Amino acid sequence: MSALRWCASILVVTSVVVACDDSPASPTPGQITGTWTLLSIQPAGQPVQPTPSGASYSLTLAGDRLSTRADCNTCSGAFVLFGPTLTAGPALACTRAACRTIVFENAYTTLLAGDSTVALANGALVLSSARGVLRFTR
Repeated sequence: MSALRWCASILVVTSVVVACDDSPASPTPGQITGTWTLLSIQPAGQPVQPTPSGASYSLTLAGDRLSTRADCNTCSGAFVLFGPTLTAGPALACTRAACRTIVFENAYTTLLAGDSTVALANGALVLSSARGVLRFTR
């Protein structure tokens, strides 16, 4: 086989493989930057729990820092986005007031810290890990 024919064959095979790859693209920092409002949490093996009524839960991502409001507490720390993986921490610094939603808050911050797979779908930010799932909206 001539070198030209071989190169053309490789080009065709590569084009077909790339065209058939329907896996979602990893989100970019620009797509996730900003403030997100928590819709729900779902700790592994448990049902979805909506954000408690009257409580404020939000996540702000800017540069390489994150901050979160967890009802009457706030947390902050570093984050890294590498491909589809967002790593929050290694540790988050949080205030520790006794909010009325402390059980939900503890579950939320546990789910947030560490490595999570990031997905963007229908205006929602979804962070998934072996610990569970967090769902946010703008």
